[in-house]
Amino acid sequence: MFGFEIGTRSGDELVRFVRALGQHRYVVSRLHLVHAFAVEAAGEREALTDAGAWARRALGSGAIDLASKDERLYRRATDAELVAVLDAFWGGGGDAAKARLRARLTSIGAAPDEGLSPFDEAREEDVFPVLVDAGWELFSLAHLDAERHKGAIQSFDDFEVARFEEESAIPPVVTLHELPTLGGVELLAGLDEGGRARAPFVLWQEGHETYLDYVLRGVLRAAKIPVDDELTSS
Repeated sequence: MFGFEIGTRSGDELVRFVRALGQHRYVVSRLHLVHAFAVEAAGEREALTDAGAWARRALGSGAIDLASKDERLYRRATDAELVAVLDAFWGGGGDAAKARLRARLTSIGAAPDEGLSPFDEAREEDVFPVLVDAGWELFSLAHLDAERHKGAIQSFDDFEVARFEEESAIPPVVTLHELPTLGGVELLAGLDEGGRARAPFVLWQEGHETYLDYVLRGVLRAAKIPVDDELTSS
């Protein structure tokens, strides 16, 4: 996979960006896992009615070690639930949500060092608990519709060659957009006092670069984030 930096954006821009990642016509499926701590801390929100009830059951059951990596502490979330959770921490007015999450993490001895740089790939293996693990699968080139997806198809110099190469690849190519791993540092201290990300936000991608570039630029336009020279891949 390779990373694509969208710069040090505001919290509102990051929320709009994540929302737009799930709303374009190239998404075929998604897998978002959200920890009960994050859902609980996000509080009462219309999009989290069902998720909130689940979090209360999971955290209050007495059958789960809250300081563990038990899979029962995670919910497979919808796009709307994912966005609602992130908005609670990054969308402004998140002090109460942060206080609830900080208390939960402290209770299991997992309070993060909020001075660490957020969205740091080198630290991802050490994140505990992982609070949000989210990504989307995009249509393969072979499954793009000639009319519905003609914008992406026309962005290629030679689409047929690219499609053949993808179909012939071993192992098979899966086209993905993935958020960075989000833990306590990212949700509690991902933004500075001015409400902007403390480090560049990286979207992880896999697939044909021409295709991904076309889709990502559409996502950025939908999120009202300027497509400028800050965008870099690594």
